[in-house]
Amino acid sequence: MFDRPSGADAAILVSLDFGDTDYAESLEELVQLTESAGVQVSAVVEGKRSRPDAAFFAGTGKVSEIADALQENDAGMVIFNHELSAGQQRNLEQRLQTRVIDRTTLILDIFAQRARSHEGKLQVELAQLEHLATRLVRGWTHLERQKGGIGLRGPGETQLETDRRLLGKRVKLLKEKLLKLKRQHQVQRRARARGNVLSVSLVGYTNAGKSTIFNRLTNANAYAADQLFATLDTTSRRLYLGASGEAVLSDTVGFIKHLPHTLVAAFRSTLTEAVEADLLLHVVDSASPNRDQQIDEVNAVLAGIGADAPQIMLFNKIDIRGQAPGVERDEYGRIVSIHVSALTGDGMALIRDVLSEFGENLRVENSVSDTGAPAGFATH
Repeated sequence: MFDRPSGADAAILVSLDFGDTDYAESLEELVQLTESAGVQVSAVVEGKRSRPDAAFFAGTGKVSEIADALQENDAGMVIFNHELSAGQQRNLEQRLQTRVIDRTTLILDIFAQRARSHEGKLQVELAQLEHLATRLVRGWTHLERQKGGIGLRGPGETQLETDRRLLGKRVKLLKEKLLKLKRQHQVQRRARARGNVLSVSLVGYTNAGKSTIFNRLTNANAYAADQLFATLDTTSRRLYLGASGEAVLSDTVGFIKHLPHTLVAAFRSTLTEAVEADLLLHVVDSASPNRDQQIDEVNAVLAGIGADAPQIMLFNKIDIRGQAPGVERDEYGRIVSIHVSALTGDGMALIRDVLSEFGENLRVENSVSDTGAPAGFATH
């Protein structure tokens, strides 16, 4: 579905090591992000610096190395594994005579490619415009030209001021549309709450296996692939739990390190499914050597959007580690984690059992502990 089209752009990746402990992982993610965007990686230019160069982010010697790599590989784009200022991006493009984008722009482009729902497309456009607004870009008068742009500019207004004003108008319109959709979702959630339906959200780092688990549990056909951001639009399905009733299970967008703040803000309404859930199933790639950092990254985003529902860790890909499926409880008998393999299906029944137990406790007690979790479940 997202295979690279023939004739796609080839890019030189640039990643500078400033001494961060997650440097290698960040570079690996940049390669995956680039490929997910449908761009071929021709070469990677690396270097070490104590701090970014004010004019070019990289030093002049490194910029010359990038120019050589562009010529040698006949690449048509440079992608930095960092966030560039508008001035740095402009200087690099003038020096290299090719398109230069940063990690944030790359992620936004992937989201623009993948958004399928009306709401998702609105959210992506909003994030892109807010990112562009910080760079004082030109070229937005086309938003009004189709309506007849004669007399568009006010007295003494420069082209840049006109573009900034039109961009602001579009951002305001998008926010109004998203607010309307958010209110519609709130009505739907209140209806579910009145029907005593358990609300469960799958959250986790991108490519941890959320969509595959979602499909296994609900017999749905949500798109799942071994790539970053395979799922963007939140998908919800009813899950029948036998005598315990039913739940609504939601599959949400995966998180990643250095996710653009504009994107988190724009997707707040989509992530509301996680904010207002009764339970979060935090899916973790148990085979990843960086799983602890990924867990921390997800929890940081969840805290940032106010998602403080009870959380159970769902360790996926146990087939790679040669582990058996199982449920772990703490010394008080509270469920802490579930170990499964979405690929083989091992442990899927355990997830249903846990959800049934959680839903039963939620209904029977009709009250919560000080942490907001029914007895028998731990929170994180």
